[in-house]
Amino acid sequence: MKNWAGNLEYSSAEVRRPRSVAELQELVATAAKVKAIGSRHSFNTVADTDGTHILLDALPQDITVNPDKGTVRVSGGISYGALCRAVEEQGYAIHNLASLPHISVAGAIQTGTHGSGVDNPSLAAAVVSIDLVRASGELVTITRGDRDFPASVVGIGSLGIVTALELEVRPSFQMRQRVLTGLPWERALASFREIASSAYSVSFFTDYTGDTIPQVWLKALDTEAALPDLFGSTAASVAMHPLLGMSAENCTGQLDEPGKWLDRLPHFRHEFTPSNGEELQSEFLLPLDDAPAALEAVRGLADRIAPLLFVSEIRTVAADDFWLSPFYQQQSVALHFTWKPLQADVENVLPELEAALAPFGARPHWGKLFTPGLYDFASLYPRFEDFRTLVQANDPSGKFRNALLDTVLGVAVPADS
Repeated sequence: MKNWAGNLEYSSAEVRRPRSVAELQELVATAAKVKAIGSRHSFNTVADTDGTHILLDALPQDITVNPDKGTVRVSGGISYGALCRAVEEQGYAIHNLASLPHISVAGAIQTGTHGSGVDNPSLAAAVVSIDLVRASGELVTITRGDRDFPASVVGIGSLGIVTALELEVRPSFQMRQRVLTGLPWERALASFREIASSAYSVSFFTDYTGDTIPQVWLKALDTEAALPDLFGSTAASVAMHPLLGMSAENCTGQLDEPGKWLDRLPHFRHEFTPSNGEELQSEFLLPLDDAPAALEAVRGLADRIAPLLFVSEIRTVAADDFWLSPFYQQQSVALHFTWKPLQADVENVLPELEAALAPFGARPHWGKLFTPGLYDFASLYPRFEDFRTLVQANDPSGKFRNALLDTVLGVAVPADS
């Protein structure tokens, strides 16, 4: 098997598709090494194993809205696209979405995936409870307020296999989307927070060259005031694709045309199946107040990174309290890099980029390309040692570990050693 991008061939010895949670529990309990994979949208080995890979698509797939609680219970392997359509049919919505609706709910939440908006936390913030199969095979439900909840929701797959989650929902809402073109870098840096706060969700698309940012996507609630001043840019008169010159037919509706939340929050339509093997991704999260200085540092590397880039997206994310979330107690700016499929070249330039962002305490996205050995994770995450202790207690043999997690967390030490 390969991942979605095709840049990684998994090293598992076998692949299993359990048809019930009980069968999954037995597989986990008896396996020496085991990992689950969903939409395979990770670009690194965070979900790899040299043991048993478990696919969740044969498990009973459930999406159940509870209007009395204002929640939806969803099986972990279900995609956000399927979840969104199901809750919308009952008049509800999720607070935010990532760029693509095709990613699995469990995988996105476990790795700290997010949408955009200075007041919008990551997808994990909607979690009310999470069902995990532990290394022992025990099925546990961990609920908001429980001691282990802040560690378990963004757990990078190291505390168990997610079988289901309960998420908060809200009443369905309408949105509209506008694209601005040619935003002067000088204005963007001088007024970054103001521009990033000018709509419910704001994304900047650039390759860091030139004097202007080619596109800024503003996604506004239909109840918000008219979309604001153009900040020295021009409103696009035709629908745009984040990559200049590409058709916008697969992008969500623009030109201020109102539409449902699920048809505006992602950049791409639910009906669109994204192509495989045509890109790589990295992302780094750092304090929002450092955005202007960090962006200037990246612009200083434009001659090195631009030839390797399709595009870079800049977004904002509100703080949360999950121990290994890249947004832990930090209102953040997210610098996302969509690279051309030139992995050796990208891996050569990544340390330079990471070094430029290190003074700002940049945290890498767990599911994208980064250089694990360059980071002192204990200094970046205040509860990191508590997280390591919890992982050791629940998975003493390192059943859910792999090379990447060993680099991040240290090699598991069996309890009887």
